[in-house]
Amino acid sequence: MVELVEVVPVLEAEEAAGAAETTRLAAARAGVQERMSALRARRSALDMRATGLQDRKAYLARRLADVDDRLTRHGAERAAAGARRREIELLGVRTGRLSVMVADRLGVLDTELADVRARRERHAQALATASGRLDDLRRRRRDAERRLEEVRERFRRAELDDAEARMRQEAAVETLRRELDCEPDAAIAAGCPELRDGTSPASRVRELERELRLMGPVNPLALQELTALQERHTFLGSQLEDVKGTRRELAKVIRAVETEMAQLLAAAYADVADHFVRLFETLFPGGQGRLRLTDPDNLLEAGIEVEARPAGKNVRKLSLLSGGERSLVALAFLFAVFRSRPSPFYLLDEVEAALDDVNLTRFLDLLGEFRQEAQLLVVTHQKRTMEAADCLYGVTIQPGGSSRVVSERVRVGIQESRA
Repeated sequence: MVELVEVVPVLEAEEAAGAAETTRLAAARAGVQERMSALRARRSALDMRATGLQDRKAYLARRLADVDDRLTRHGAERAAAGARRREIELLGVRTGRLSVMVADRLGVLDTELADVRARRERHAQALATASGRLDDLRRRRRDAERRLEEVRERFRRAELDDAEARMRQEAAVETLRRELDCEPDAAIAAGCPELRDGTSPASRVRELERELRLMGPVNPLALQELTALQERHTFLGSQLEDVKGTRRELAKVIRAVETEMAQLLAAAYADVADHFVRLFETLFPGGQGRLRLTDPDNLLEAGIEVEARPAGKNVRKLSLLSGGERSLVALAFLFAVFRSRPSPFYLLDEVEAALDDVNLTRFLDLLGEFRQEAQLLVVTHQKRTMEAADCLYGVTIQPGGSSRVVSERVRVGIQESRA
């Protein structure tokens, strides 16, 4: 029993040591497994890399064979390439030497740059110190200038007060000599005048000064200024009479011009209104149309209202007519003006765009009447209007991008083109 008791601790110690050894071996085994996993991964990567290298080697071998083949076929080029290679190698050697020289020079320049930067910092510090001193001196100078200006201002005020006092003294002496005919010494020696009861000399002086201020300063040049103002007034009066006479003459001329304008406008309105009635009946068979003045008594400021009533309609306002009817009414008014005041030629720009076939026929008949009296230039897209023309002009763009004008005489059948 005693032996067992002595053996148990030894066994327990051996068991503990065995457990520790087992733990250590397990940890070592885990580490070995991790290393094996890492080695397997690395081996896989190496295998993949080796495969890639094999592929790269095979590609390079094929590439080398191809290059050798090409070099064999092109010996001259290979020799030139070798010469070029030697030149490049020589250039590389020279470039290396130049790089060494540049590196050495850069070291020297870095040293000089550090020296320059240090000197620049010292100069900057000196400049900052000098700037501080300069600012202090400027501030002290401004303070001194301000004090000097204050002293100068007080001195100027003192001089002004002194000059004013002297002027007042001289004025008082002059006034005393002129008004009282006595010298200042005699006036000082004279006694004070009698004052009313309750009145002091100072208050009496203030009263007299107040009366003088109310009287105002005496202007010695008042007579000369009055004479100059009278002459100016006479001159302006004559100028005003001339302006009034000129205004009366201008009023007469304006009335005469307005009378003549009213007469001319009345005659023109009468002619246009008469022709408008006839042309309206031509463009609107069975219809009625007329022009009406808004203010017959004042022709120069009156407006003109157009009344149009086509056959079968009981409307007179243009806003109630259709687009084609409004176009015909406008054409009737336009051609009435043309007939009242004829012109050698007329230019019409797509005036029949809103007309239907019937109204277009009437418009073309109207053009037929006016073409006997003047030349008509009509811009149009209507085929019938083009057929009624004597000559057609059009603009075309060629494939090259330049445009040219094409003309055609419809009735003669001769086609002409010019760029």
